[in-house]
Amino acid sequence: MRSYNVFCLKSARGLCCAVPETSAVPRFLSGERWTFDGKLDTGNQVPTGFDEVAALAGVRFNGFYLFQTPDSRFC
Repeated sequence: MRSYNVFCLKSARGLCCAVPETSAVPRFLSGERWTFDGKLDTGNQVPTGFDEVAALAGVRFNGFYLFQTPDSRFC
């Protein structure tokens, strides 16, 4: 199970960025365009559009994982 901090782009509903809880938050997320939306544990139910395998690859290469979701619980 992995835990992520989820950030949402204010200008595009449903566009999210997941950053591992143990990692530093990328600079592009700290500004007026993104907002912290909460914590996501992959051991629990994940939002539609979140792909755990893709998240692992994205984090490995970029340090974060971008995804889009229609799930109103996020973003």
